[in-house]
Formats: sequence, structure tokens, C-alpha cells
Amino acid sequence: MFIPKPALSTIGTTIFTVMSRLAQDCGALNLSQGFPDFSGPAELMDAVTRHMAAGHNQYAPMAGALPLREAIAEKVAAIYGVNYDVEDEITVTAGATQAIYTAITCCVRPGDEVIVFAPVYDSYVPGILLSGGTPVYARLSFPEYRPDWNEVRRLITPRTRMIMINSPHNPTGSVWRADDLRELEAVVRGTDIVVVSDEVYEHMIYDGRRHESVARYPGLAERSFIVSSFGKTYHVTGWKIAYCLAPRQMMNEFRKAHQFITFCVNTPGQLGLADFMRLRPDWYDELATFYQQKRDFFRQALAGSRFELLPCSGTYFQLARYDRISDEGDRQLAERWTREIGVASIPVSVFYSDGTDDKVLRFCFAKSEDTLARAAERLRQL
Repeated sequence: MFIPKPALSTIGTTIFTVMSRLAQDCGALNLSQGFPDFSGPAELMDAVTRHMAAGHNQYAPMAGALPLREAIAEKVAAIYGVNYDVEDEITVTAGATQAIYTAITCCVRPGDEVIVFAPVYDSYVPGILLSGGTPVYARLSFPEYRPDWNEVRRLITPRTRMIMINSPHNPTGSVWRADDLRELEAVVRGTDIVVVSDEVYEHMIYDGRRHESVARYPGLAERSFIVSSFGKTYHVTGWKIAYCLAPRQMMNEFRKAHQFITFCVNTPGQLGLADFMRLRPDWYDELATFYQQKRDFFRQALAGSRFELLPCSGTYFQLARYDRISDEGDRQLAERWTREIGVASIPVSVFYSDGTDDKVLRFCFAKSEDTLARAAERLRQL
């Protein structure tokens, strides 16, 4: 008889799978799961095709194809002024989720505590539980979703092994400021706490703000796994290619786990990405402008609706409070509106361990203007 693992007993199917499946079944406009309805740049597709045709189709090195690791190092040095060694401090991963899971796996031991910030992206806690750790929740203040550093200090115990952060933040679209990173730097100073910094939306930050990567802060960089995603940056989420940065000793432990979780990543995809990164170093600035325009288009399209649009400083997600429309629970409402009006969204309560429901839905605006306009037209009728 099959006996389930206790750590998985409270974990169901991710909300993204649930809502995307429902959207497909209902023929709804899918503004739920975070992926574009348009393709990546043609030059990138051409580069990958060239490498496939050239026979670059076997296993890549476990740490990642050298040209891609070199391109990553050049990018990080150019943007953040920090040098990571291509041999020992950069690893290419099968998506950001794998990188985050691997960082947890190589650090967290049974009985360890890991501080996460709620609303918390749904892959973090399962990884902690599977490693025998205990998630400890700090709460981002609604509706600005700002961290309370006094609360974080109170939550730290001798068992605190790791703090996991995410900026720009999914699901809220909030962005941490320089003083937040300095506070975190002060909080962990003199401790053995490891930081995992999920920065997959690093290039989607708006209104003239600067992305405050932990790489910019030496007291954090020396103890951090930094994760970023090519899928988000180049509109190719289905490729599942990302990377992790960390100091040599930490990366050595990371790779011990990585080699047996996935070993390596799609070779022609890596080589194509390396080519494109050097071909289009201006892509990052253009990406921020591209998505800011989509954000503004979607917000303007919802003008006159009964939704309260919360601030969105980064990512490609817009939160909308619907309490002037309905007092129904957000998950039930998200499912009902998918069926009845044909627009799928994500209920934000699923990102809280206690089910906190502020009557907020998350909409993905990484869509064509036609899709956004049609969705907004339906939402304005509510």
C-alpha cells in the first residue's frame, strides 16, 4: 500500500495549473498564469536553430554551457558592478523553480526554520517542507506590501537557517527599496543565515526605479543564492532556463544537489541565449519600457471599472481589489468569473498560509493589447 510522504500531505495542485486548466476548459482569456501570449525575439529563435543544426544537441556541462556562463558574468558585471567567477560561482538551471528548490535542498536541514514573506510564491514552502524545515511567515503590509523589519527581527531564532526574498515581488508587483536591502543586511550581519533572493523579474521594473539586487550589497552577496530567469526576460517561459549566482563555497554545495536533481539544461537553448545576450545588450532597458507600456495600457483599459487597482512597480502582474463589486471569497470568485465572463485570474489568498483574503485578484498583463483590451472590456461590465 502506498503511504504518502507527510511533508506533502497538505500540498495540492498549484493554483496556476488549476486556473490555466479552467481557462482552457472554458475558453476564457487566461490572465492567470504568468506567461506571455506572444513569442520571444526572432533573433533568439534563429540562434537556437543554428546551434541545433550545427549538432550542439548533447549534454551540456553540469554547471552550464561556458559561453552562457560567460555572458551571464558579463551582464551581472555591467549592470550591478559585481564579478562572479564563471567556473565556480554561476550555474545554469532548469528554470528558477529548480534553482530555488536546489538552494533550499543544499542548505535546509530537519528542524531548521526558513523565513518567507507572505503573500509567498507557492513553490517556496513545499521545498522547505520536503527538506524537513519549518516555514516562518513574515507579513508584507497590505496594500503596499512592504516588509516590517522589526517583525523580521522578532522572528529570528537560533534555528533560523535561511531568509527567502523576492523582488520585484510575485504576486504583488511591489519592489523593495535600497533601505530594505540595507535593513536585511543589518539583520543577518553576524549570523550564519543564508539568503535566497528570487530576482526573476529583475528587468521588469517601472517608473524610473532601480532593481536592488542583493548582488549590490556585499554583506548580502557573500551569503546569498541569487536566482534569475531567461524565460521571463526573453518571453520563453516554456524553455525553463534560468541561473543561480553564489559565492564559491555555497555554489559548491548547490552543485552537489543540482547534479542529481536535473544535472544539466537544454544545450542549444543555452548557446542561443549566449549569442542573443551579446547581440542585444540593450534588451533589458527595452524590456522595462515594453512591459510598463502594457501595464499602463491595461490600467487605462480598466479605468471606469469598480476595481481598485493597487500599485504595480515591477513584474507583469496587476493586483485589483474587488470589494466594491462582491464580498465573495477570492478563489470562488476567480473560478466563477472564469466560467461566467471568460477572464481567468489568480486569487491572492492562496499565497497566505492562513488564507488571508483581502478581496484581491492577480491579473497577468504579459499579453497582446488585443487580449488585454478584450479582458478589460469584460471586467468593466462587473
